[in-house]
Amino acid sequence: MKKLLFPIIFFMSLSLQASEYQLDSSHSRMGFKISHLVVSSVYGSFETFSGSFQFNENKKSLSNFSITISPASINTSDAKRDKHLRGEDFFDVKKYPEIKFESSEVIRAKKGGAKLKGKLTLHGVTKEVTLKVKYKGIRKDPWGNRHLALEVNGRIHRKDFGLDWNKKLDEGGVLIGDEVEILVEVQGIEQ
Repeated sequence: MKKLLFPIIFFMSLSLQASEYQLDSSHSRMGFKISHLVVSSVYGSFETFSGSFQFNENKKSLSNFSITISPASINTSDAKRDKHLRGEDFFDVKKYPEIKFESSEVIRAKKGGAKLKGKLTLHGVTKEVTLKVKYKGIRKDPWGNRHLALEVNGRIHRKDFGLDWNKKLDEGGVLIGDEVEILVEVQGIEQ
């Protein structure tokens, strides 16, 4: 009887374990949106990043979610603005070459999705933030690799991280908003 139970328990424990995923940078996007001139928005992204996470498919549970981003890779479709953003008024990429997020807790929502709590380090400042996560599914590519897709969204206040630069407008308001909307689409490849 013991010989029969061991394989059953072993395979059950394997199905309860989380799989490791590495970010597929060619199919992921680290984006953001910020108010511009009070009446519109600027969208941007970071082109260089890496990360990993664990996901238990049976429990639909996410853990150990971490991302490292190079702020020098910022792209807002305007070379002059991007150069300003890399400089001392904003990201100061020579002094702060990385943006990091590391999860500390995942709280499942009653209506699907989850809240991802963790530490965001930006411009030399580390703060706890909460982001919304939506599981999009798992699919195999034609070569047998399993890909998992997530959407991660949230809002931060840039001044909380020492990104204070702004200009007042003659007609009232300021050039750029304080609130930054985080717009991330992640595709991970199972390792």
